[in-house]
Amino acid sequence: MQGPGRAHLEEASKITRSITWVSVFVAFVLTLVKLIAYILSGSVSVLASFADSALDFVASITAFIAVRYASEPADKEHRFGHGKAESFASLFQALLVAVTAALVAREAVARLIAPTPLQHSAIAIAVIAFSIILTLVLVWLQTRALARSGSIAVAGDRAHYQADLVANVSVIIGLVMTAYGGLGFVDALIGLVLAFWLVRTAWIVAKGALDQMMDRELPETERQLIREIALSVDGVYSIHELRTRASGLYVHMQFHLDLDPDMPLFEAHKIVVEVERKLLLTWPAADILVHPDPKGKAEPHGLGHFRGEAGTP
Repeated sequence: MQGPGRAHLEEASKITRSITWVSVFVAFVLTLVKLIAYILSGSVSVLASFADSALDFVASITAFIAVRYASEPADKEHRFGHGKAESFASLFQALLVAVTAALVAREAVARLIAPTPLQHSAIAIAVIAFSIILTLVLVWLQTRALARSGSIAVAGDRAHYQADLVANVSVIIGLVMTAYGGLGFVDALIGLVLAFWLVRTAWIVAKGALDQMMDRELPETERQLIREIALSVDGVYSIHELRTRASGLYVHMQFHLDLDPDMPLFEAHKIVVEVERKLLLTWPAADILVHPDPKGKAEPHGLGHFRGEAGTP
């Protein structure tokens, strides 16, 4: 790949590498301070927040490794690139979050049955407030990076920290109500609610990863844009058998173009190249395969199982 496509990939790779470095650092800091807060306070909601941050730390390291492997160019054994490494990383992240939810729920139920008074609650509140500020900064940076790279690994990482924001606010509420309101059960109850929240987060992250691993089509709005761009090129009568999929930073698309059956091969090739050029302006990291058909004279070919749009025969 040359020109803007290669430049876009290099920029996207640089962005994802940088933001994963930041994510690992933030996760380490949050894990450390929340561990200290839990040891001092004994709060189950702080324990839930600590467990989430600890797994975020592991997940961030996973994303850190995955985006570097996924950005490697295609080789003889992986002709479609290594983009799906990000999907595997996101799926692993979702599994970790689900395990965390189960452990936190167990501890929360135990505390509901046998409440334990909190210690050093003011320190715990200060730690969680610091965590909220640090997480807000990270989510803002991840949002900017995601807008410029489209990395599913970064998206999965951001989903964790967005959930953390809601969780940390809930933890502060629980700590205040337990320490100063005399409602000892609230801390454990919020911990239980956060466990269910973590399950929801795990599902969202897992679904995005599985969609890529199962080669789910791009959203219909993007597929329609592909059609419009192809049809905007002079000489293109129609487009059919459009198939698309995402793989990390990359988008793969293939389709057939109906062209003048009497057109010389050289002219048909020029039209195909122009269609590719226009598509790359919108999807710089796209791998595009175009098959020209003579309009009205093309015989059916290829495996029928994959013929047609949206899986139709």
